[in-house]
Amino acid sequence: MIVLGLSAFFHDAAAALVIDGEIIAAAQEERFSRLKHDASLPKESVKFCLTQAGITMAEVDHVVFYEKPLRKFERILVGHLREFPFSLPQFPRAFASWLGRRLWMKGDLERELGCTPEQLLFCDHHLSHAASAFLCSPFGHAAVITVDGVGEEATTSIYRADSDETGSRIELLKELHFPHSIGLLYSAITAYLGFEVNEGEYKVMGLSAYGQPKYLVEFEKLCRVDADGALEVNTHYFSYHRHPTRSFSLALEELLGPARTPGSPLRLPAQTEEAQRFADIAASLQRFTEDYLLVLANEAHRLTGSENLCMAGGVALNSVANHRIQSEGPFGQVFVQPAAGDAGGSLGAALWATHVLGKLPRGAALRSPFLGAAYRQEDIAKFLSDCDVVFQTFGDDSERNRVVAGLLAEGKVGGWFQGRFEWGPRALGARSIIADPREPNMRDRVNRKIKFREGFRPFAPAVLAEEAERWFEMPPSNRDHLSPFMCTVVPVTEEGRRVLPAVTHVDGTARVQRIDREENAVFHELVEAFRARTGVGVILNTSMNLKDEPLCASPAEAYGVFLRSDLDFLVLEHCLIEKGVAT
Repeated sequence: MIVLGLSAFFHDAAAALVIDGEIIAAAQEERFSRLKHDASLPKESVKFCLTQAGITMAEVDHVVFYEKPLRKFERILVGHLREFPFSLPQFPRAFASWLGRRLWMKGDLERELGCTPEQLLFCDHHLSHAASAFLCSPFGHAAVITVDGVGEEATTSIYRADSDETGSRIELLKELHFPHSIGLLYSAITAYLGFEVNEGEYKVMGLSAYGQPKYLVEFEKLCRVDADGALEVNTHYFSYHRHPTRSFSLALEELLGPARTPGSPLRLPAQTEEAQRFADIAASLQRFTEDYLLVLANEAHRLTGSENLCMAGGVALNSVANHRIQSEGPFGQVFVQPAAGDAGGSLGAALWATHVLGKLPRGAALRSPFLGAAYRQEDIAKFLSDCDVVFQTFGDDSERNRVVAGLLAEGKVGGWFQGRFEWGPRALGARSIIADPREPNMRDRVNRKIKFREGFRPFAPAVLAEEAERWFEMPPSNRDHLSPFMCTVVPVTEEGRRVLPAVTHVDGTARVQRIDREENAVFHELVEAFRARTGVGVILNTSMNLKDEPLCASPAEAYGVFLRSDLDFLVLEHCLIEKGVAT
């Protein structure tokens, strides 16, 4: 069975191809269009997936869209009528897009992608998320929680899932409906703090470490949480359900104080009372979200009795909350796949059609995030030669790794481009910027001169699996399904805080990536070479992109980052370019 999954038209459009239960390829459209969070129909991603498999659209059995557009339109229409006349400003913008294209999506998919009506299927939004989590997991049975802004109507769902030789089943047990949404609450406060929605939530999570949760009483006025996981947002403080661009009301500013102007300075540790207030609000939001997710996890455990939990939806990318669920929650094991947001819905839709509808038995769990495009060594060398770039070529991996480890140990910062690019928003060793985590000033240098982003944002450590528990307070590797995809934040050990200042956040934690020799061999070998040189099996790892750009996909894009930043060197497969040598 050949199934192509799609997500599109809201944010993070993507395509994923599954053949007989094996994930062949998956990619977000932004990697090809270079438009961050590109929401358009993922034509280039589809083309890549089909090319990767060597097939045509005619050979695909099913093309599955990750949600049901008519149900979503119904929710939006009813919502506007319910909020009339306050929803009037949002009406022209919302309905122009729906009446102009989205209601006729089936015809667009057929025309733009070349598929037939018989090939097309549609899956519920949160069911796509649930399938992406459970059917990628190593579990035969699990509770599944999906949490995001909103799908068709649901904002939060709890499922029971299981698989055997007859196929897989994902049963909805409970759900919460719009406008009551922890995801939309988080996004609205993200906007209040002056960051862009669907982009700035990571910044809020980093900012929260600089504050204290002093506003929890105020947050209890914003949102009520019941012991069974029910949540009710007080819409008096918000306007995301009725306004086209503004997600919070003046009442929120009366409660919390004036909102931060986007782009205004935010220097941390706080140099002003205003900056500290914003940090404290971020800390309160983060704590409130974590506490709610723990309540939700307890309810999922009560309903299912399972010792395994899978999570998906944009909120499942909150790695601080994930750690609390893993360490304080009722589940023995927790799994989050690397593209837990809307992009991952494309993969979930394809897996749902394969294993739930098609009843194919599941294969191995998703262990490698490297599902994107790769580029041949000879093509990279030709590109560099055509650009008149002076570069060094290595005969094998060990020689290259030894030289790169030496450059890192000298305090140089480099780009690392290897194999197929990652599935999801995080660099995991295929399109990474790498540096020495022992250098105290390295974080500030990379933020200021290479990434061109806010100085308070932390960097992740990539650590050899065999050294992880030396540097970080982590569970044993056989029960840790979060850190391989950088989906958890954990405390740094006392030795780690002393030796690894560049990757230790202000609160003594780190969003760690555990590197396994079998699943991430090339990156593991590089960090081994660094350990041989320094005695430390950890490097700083961040995404190879500049501010407001998607991660690099091609050698040309990586070379562009190298030219436009203060990177000292760039490794493209077995080619090495160094500043001062390239012409």
